Amino acid sequence: MRADVDLVVPVKSLDRAKTRLDAGTGRRALALAFALDLVGVARRVARSVLVVTADPVVAGELAAAGVETAVGPDGLNPALRFGAAVLRGRDPRSVVGALQADLPALREVELRAAVVEAGGERAFCADRQGTGTTLLLSAAGRDLEPAFGGPSAAAHRGGGARELLGDWPTLRCDVDTLEDLALAAGYGLGARSAQAWARVRVAG
Repeated sequence: MRADVDLVVPVKSLDRAKTRLDAGTGRRALALAFALDLVGVARRVARSVLVVTADPVVAGELAAAGVETAVGPDGLNPALRFGAAVLRGRDPRSVVGALQADLPALREVELRAAVVEAGGERAFCADRQGTGTTLLLSAAGRDLEPAFGGPSAAAHRGGGARELLGDWPTLRCDVDTLEDLALAAGYGLGARSAQAWARVRVAG
C-alpha cells in the first residue's frame, strides 16, 4: 500500500554528479544507478514520484521505466520548489516530500516508516553525520520550504520541521565518497548500484 505522499527527487546532470566519488569513468554510471535504484524504492512507497532533472540520459532511463520527469530551474532548492509546486497543483492538501537521489542502499521499509512517523507534519530525516538532510516532508497542504545545502539539518530544524529520529541507517546513508559507498554496500545496494559498483572495483 502506497503512502499518501508525493515525492520530488532531484537528479543532477551526470557530468556534475558525484564528483567526490573519484571513480574515474564509473562516476557517471554510479550516479545514474543510484538514482534509478532510489526512484524504484520511492515509487513503491509514495503515491507519486516526480524526478526533476535536466540530464537527457537520466530522463530517458526513467521515462523507459514509466517515471515522470521534468526539467526545472538550476539549483537544488529552486528545483525542489518547482517540483513541489507541480505536485501540489494536483492536490492542494497533499504531503509533498523531497528525497535525495544518492541513497543507493535505501530500504522500502525505512522510507515508509519515516513517512508514517512524520504523520502529516513538517519533518525531516538527517544524514548519518547529523548535518545534512536526506528526506524533507511538508505538512499536509503546506509549502515544502527546502533549505538544502551546507548544514541543512539545522536549517530545517530551525525552520520548524520536526526531526525524525528512527533507526533508519539506509535512509541516512547518502553517498558522496567511495568510503560512503563502501559503507552503503555493507547494508546492501540496489541492483543497479551493485552492478555499477562491481564494475568500478573490477576496473580499479
